[in-house]
Amino acid sequence: MVQEAPVEVRVAGDFACFTRPEMHVERVTYPVMTPSAARGVLEAIFWKPEMCWVVEEIHVLKPIQFFSILRNEVNSRQSDRTARGWQRAGGTGGYDVAADRTQRHTLALRDVAYLIRAQVEVRPGVDEQPAKFRDQFRRRVRQGQCWHTPYLGCREFAASFGEPVSGERAVEGLTDRLGLMLHDLEYDSDQSGRGTPRFFEATLEDGVLRVPRLAPTLPTGEA
Repeated sequence: MVQEAPVEVRVAGDFACFTRPEMHVERVTYPVMTPSAARGVLEAIFWKPEMCWVVEEIHVLKPIQFFSILRNEVNSRQSDRTARGWQRAGGTGGYDVAADRTQRHTLALRDVAYLIRAQVEVRPGVDEQPAKFRDQFRRRVRQGQCWHTPYLGCREFAASFGEPVSGERAVEGLTDRLGLMLHDLEYDSDQSGRGTPRFFEATLEDGVLRVPRLAPTLPTGEA
């Protein structure tokens, strides 16, 4: 089967944070965009239930710059159950934000730009041709259309996007072993919403992160 040329989109932003999953309290970013974050950007621009995105390469277009943020955050998650409990109690003894507030450190990235290269794959049983979805994606990129604003790791770090800039290349000489990087979540087939993280050994070569295709995980008991 002839492999079609991948679609390309340039994304950029003032700030980004692609959090390493092993950091449970303080947010520490990977040096580059992760494949799952790239897929999130693609789906923000264009997505249909008949298709899925397969990220092949992420090109780093600007030198990597880290910076630190110290932010006030709250420890508790919002929940309907807690809010209803406060309502039943007449609003007394409810949420005290001062007591729940904590300061957390974030190591993030500034002034970033990436070129994402990806393939469109149709799901099993779908008769549509991938070329249809590629054309729709390219048209939306050209017109600046998206389902929602793409972001770079954290929702507060909004991203701009557009067609590749002629002559722009990945940063030469930017080569490093990045260790284990989150590839994506593989969700259970029982519709429970539970997912298993999949990782790969990430290597940056002359500013390009090449994303391998991981073999699907067999269900328990299958060989």
